[in-house]
Amino acid sequence: MRVFERYLTLWVALCIVTGIALGQGLPDVFRAIGQIELAQVNVPVGLLIWVMIVPMLIRIDFGALHQVKAHWRGIGVTLFVNWAVKPFSMALLGWLFIRHVFAPFLPAEQQDSYIAGLILLATAPCTAMVFVWSKLSNGDPYFTLSQVALNDVIMIFAFAPIVGLLLDMSSITVPWDTLLTSVMLYIIVPVVLAQLWRKHLLGKGQATFDATMARIGPWSISALLLTLVLLFAFQGEAILKQPLVIAMLVVPILIQVFFTSSLAYWLNRRAGEKHSIACPSALIGASNFFELAVAAAISLFGLHSGAALATVVGVLVEVPVMLLVVRVVNGTKGWYENVT
Repeated sequence: MRVFERYLTLWVALCIVTGIALGQGLPDVFRAIGQIELAQVNVPVGLLIWVMIVPMLIRIDFGALHQVKAHWRGIGVTLFVNWAVKPFSMALLGWLFIRHVFAPFLPAEQQDSYIAGLILLATAPCTAMVFVWSKLSNGDPYFTLSQVALNDVIMIFAFAPIVGLLLDMSSITVPWDTLLTSVMLYIIVPVVLAQLWRKHLLGKGQATFDATMARIGPWSISALLLTLVLLFAFQGEAILKQPLVIAMLVVPILIQVFFTSSLAYWLNRRAGEKHSIACPSALIGASNFFELAVAAAISLFGLHSGAALATVVGVLVEVPVMLLVVRVVNGTKGWYENVT
């Protein structure tokens, strides 16, 4: 893991402090930034999100889809957990904790927005960081690549319908025009551009591709951190009034991570897949494409929304929690392979 990735939680924490301080000290500046919109999309944040997403999508090789049949059971588990379990279990956890357990301690006007943010987070399977988690757990790199490519294809078609369905089931108004615009802006267009750029780079040789990726790789994290500074500049006043909101949002996210990773890990064992397949299968279900979730939350509910804050909390816990999951799957390899 690169330094930025290894210490992502620290950088996010620093962004929280910096953003809140700047928002309180320069409120007029950030109010002006928030008003720079085109077709209801905040232009500075939209540009940052593209810089976040495109470098990661360039790494995705959709040609790896032909490898899916080699480990169809592991792929089946991945798809079942990512698309049939994860979004729905998070909607349930959001309803349980936000509307019931923590309801007395959360602002009533933001509770629906918090649930929406959790749903957006859970409906975006990991695209980039799963390669890091897979490598740390000695996962099969070809399986990891093929499941990421397949998930990205499914996400193009399934993200909006599932999010819309779950928001509707949670009695949250679905702004369908904005949701579809978000899918176009932050999934379809970046995927097309990234694949064209990938083809161009590979046409010049693998060395050119590797050198370019090494150069633009830090763009994603840098743009993410700048976006977080903006978010917390806008969210600062609400957080200062209720500082425990972040801790309460962490709870359903943690339960979701441990539930989905354990389920995928166990199902792969029951299906007879190798440990090197079970690890990336479990890890992609536990991790999230949080850049997309943040982008969609901002587009749908705004920079000041509880949804945006909820997706950012997912970024905050991503690295330490996923490193813990990696340690668990590595430490239980003997149990996994001892199938009777």
